[in-house]
Amino acid sequence: MTTTVASSTGQSFNSGDWLFRESEPAGIFSPERLSDEHRLIVKTVADFVEGEVLPSLDRLEHKDWARARALVTRCGDLGLLGVDVAESDGGLELDKITSMLVSEQMAQSASFGATFGAHANLTILPLSLFGTSEQKKRYLPGLMTGELVGAYCLSEPGSGSDALGARTRADRQDDGSFLLNGEKSWITNGGFADVFIVFGKVMENDRGHFTAFLVERAFQGVSSGQEEHKMGLHGSSTTPVILENVRVPAGNLLGDVGKGHTIAFNVLNFGRFKLGAMCVGGARRAIGEAARYAGQRKQFGRPIASFGAIKHKLGEMVVRTYGVESLIYRTAGLIQSRIDATARDHANPSAALSTLEEYAVEASIAKVAGSETLDFVLDENIQIHGGNGYVTDYPAERYYRDSRVNRIFEGTNEINRLLIPGTLAHRASQDSSGLLAAAWAARSQLPAARAHDVSIPAGALAPERQTVDRLKKVVLIVFGLALETYHKKLSDEQEVLMHLADMMIDVYASDSAVLRASVASSNESLQIDTVRVLVNDAAIRLRTSAWQALAIMVGGKTLNDMVPALEQELSLAPLNTAILRRRIADATVERGGYLFA
Repeated sequence: MTTTVASSTGQSFNSGDWLFRESEPAGIFSPERLSDEHRLIVKTVADFVEGEVLPSLDRLEHKDWARARALVTRCGDLGLLGVDVAESDGGLELDKITSMLVSEQMAQSASFGATFGAHANLTILPLSLFGTSEQKKRYLPGLMTGELVGAYCLSEPGSGSDALGARTRADRQDDGSFLLNGEKSWITNGGFADVFIVFGKVMENDRGHFTAFLVERAFQGVSSGQEEHKMGLHGSSTTPVILENVRVPAGNLLGDVGKGHTIAFNVLNFGRFKLGAMCVGGARRAIGEAARYAGQRKQFGRPIASFGAIKHKLGEMVVRTYGVESLIYRTAGLIQSRIDATARDHANPSAALSTLEEYAVEASIAKVAGSETLDFVLDENIQIHGGNGYVTDYPAERYYRDSRVNRIFEGTNEINRLLIPGTLAHRASQDSSGLLAAAWAARSQLPAARAHDVSIPAGALAPERQTVDRLKKVVLIVFGLALETYHKKLSDEQEVLMHLADMMIDVYASDSAVLRASVASSNESLQIDTVRVLVNDAAIRLRTSAWQALAIMVGGKTLNDMVPALEQELSLAPLNTAILRRRIADATVERGGYLFA
């Protein structure tokens, strides 16, 4: 199954192009454009989760790993473990949109979603991309049926975000094998996995070369530590993995010596994107539960859904989820379009690898925006449930605990925020995009202060599109000024990078939502209401971030000269968002769930 989502203009869009190149709504992928095959996959996974995973939650939370393995095997029976694997290697080779949809639906159970993700996304995917023919023949069949369970061993006690600072040591032996020693931390599936992708440093001439290996539990010297006592995800296994003089055959070297970072970072890029999708799946489920509870729970003789404060919460939960959902589906379409447009040799993973590397920025945006939106939604879900949300009788409490780690693993949100503008800055310095020229152009075109035109252009979302265009211009100006001020030392200015990241996240979400709703045929009026609130609030947040970033970088006359013109770009006509949120909330309660699924 393939889904080509090219721009109607025939243009090829690169990472970050949404900041300065015009996109057409018809070229944007969204949930409304899912094919019948996609919807069948969604139903298959949703039925599996509802019928088999959720009834097993109590057993999983009591560490019944035999049940966890049985569910992985059922995923194999349903064909869900071979989605990303080439047909020539025995997989289904479905498109990356399908791969995203599977992860999104698995998020209905966060614990098993973590088990599934470590196995399918972090073990099978890198093996299928980087493994030799012999390695694939040996391990992929068992991993795709679920007979074997995989785990990914990157983090260590002293190197969480600094993955390349790993201390696990791999010493080459005379027979070509490697002797591994070290300890890996926080390993999902660590308590029962059969195959591990382990990263360590091959020591040569007193230098460590970061490298990946395929390690079997059956190898002498491999053991698991005690299960971690975690805040959430009690139904997933998380342990240290201890390596004591583990002899790994030369044939189990994954990729090349010293190229482990290529495997680690490209897999993390796709993992971050899929994590964002899983967060959307979790947010949708929580919105449904909050809406149903608010419609049934009565206080002062009325359903609490009739009160303005609750309407505000429900409306905002939907608005934020819609924005993240829009940017994630748009990114899925960009990824698949690039893969479709690239001649592929299934023995060579270059197309998929170059695509995952190209959209690293959007993957980080998906991870940050998805995890923080989910946390917001789940916090409001507890608040709507009141005291019932704080006890284990209702799932709201478990959802809240389970979600917190999303902002930590797959690279902390702080690391990902640094990567978003940092990666774009690096590409701009290499002249690999038109971003630098666009930033200089935006700065040079900054007009003198003048009365802001608050006239409303034609079209239901034309004002929002105009606002998004002005927000893009502001981001380009601040970004260009950061490059001009700090040059190669920009990476040291983390506060500026954080503000830039927040601005870029808001722009990508707003732009994606406006384009999506512009061609919506279902729930059209409610999508328009949702986008109007989304863009209005994004503009308010972006204004704050822009002023704070500018105050760090410049001062005196330079700042004073820029303020009037930037105020014009950032000004907004007053919008009654309360009435829009009320309409969104009422429709959500009436439906008993998320409106746009």
